[in-house]
Amino acid sequence: MKLELLKAGPAPMKDLAPVTIVPDTRARMGLTMGAVETRELARDLTAAARLVPDESRLSRVTAKVDGWVEKLFVNTTGQEVKKGDPLFSLYSPDLVSAQQEYLSSFQAVRQASKDAGPGSRDLLEAARRRLQFLDITDAQIKKLEDSGAVEKVLTLHAPAAGHVLKKSVVAGQKIMAGESLLLIADLSVVWAEVSVYQSDLSLVKLNMSAELTLPGSRDPGIKGRVVFIPPTLDPETRTGTARMEVPNADLRLKPGMFAEARLRLELGRGLAIPETAVMRTGLHTYAFREGENHQLIPGEIKIGPRASGWFQLLDGLKEGDRVVTSANFLVDSESSMQAVTQRK
Repeated sequence: MKLELLKAGPAPMKDLAPVTIVPDTRARMGLTMGAVETRELARDLTAAARLVPDESRLSRVTAKVDGWVEKLFVNTTGQEVKKGDPLFSLYSPDLVSAQQEYLSSFQAVRQASKDAGPGSRDLLEAARRRLQFLDITDAQIKKLEDSGAVEKVLTLHAPAAGHVLKKSVVAGQKIMAGESLLLIADLSVVWAEVSVYQSDLSLVKLNMSAELTLPGSRDPGIKGRVVFIPPTLDPETRTGTARMEVPNADLRLKPGMFAEARLRLELGRGLAIPETAVMRTGLHTYAFREGENHQLIPGEIKIGPRASGWFQLLDGLKEGDRVVTSANFLVDSESSMQAVTQRK
């Protein structure tokens, strides 16, 4: 015969004892009862967030040759630029040399007969690629072909649209190849770095919908989604920084702002106990279950996260069990006195 383990209710507690309270007395005490239910559990997590640029939308402007900045077209940090806008004009001996090399090859091919060998055209194509590798545009190369004259300075253009977050160059400055000159950020989408406590971090999932609200704003929350969950915690605050991606077409959200993030944490379907039924001390988590003949029986329970007036119930009670939801401390006091009396 197969034996099955039956759960009779919460595990007994040695410091507490069952108490009998009849309905009239319960009414005078204000004692109410609730029930353990199976339900869909979810909770709203509210946390502080800090706005930062989307790192995937950053463009750093560098020169690929040494030279001197003749003229600067972007004069202030925060200035908006469009892709292809002029940023600064640059004098560089390397650029002058590359132009001269290309122009010589171009003129040689043009003056030669149509039956000129492939070698000349290969040299021309190599010279053209060298200019392109130095960020010289096709329009600038076409101008060089049409004018037949090498330009002293050439203009470098914005590689992407956005706002200038950092500017480390002024007119007349000597720059080195690879030196960071400008940082451009596309702010049409920003990141919100949300500080989530260790106990809640496991409930945050990728692509979870979230809502961002600015302090003091009466506008509805701005919808976003979770795009990254950190693999580490801050050892001082015991929080992880979950990352939200938030649309920002109107540029209302500024990097550096603080905001409030609200995430909807779905805990799934399972057993739940009313929040007011749960008693906790430093060592024990327990509830008073209704037994036979008006008895209220204390017993250990194991709970999960809180969710809108309920706790996820992991162990200790079964569906349908009735539990005390108010006047718990009066019942607890009587239960403690009964336990002391029984030990004497």
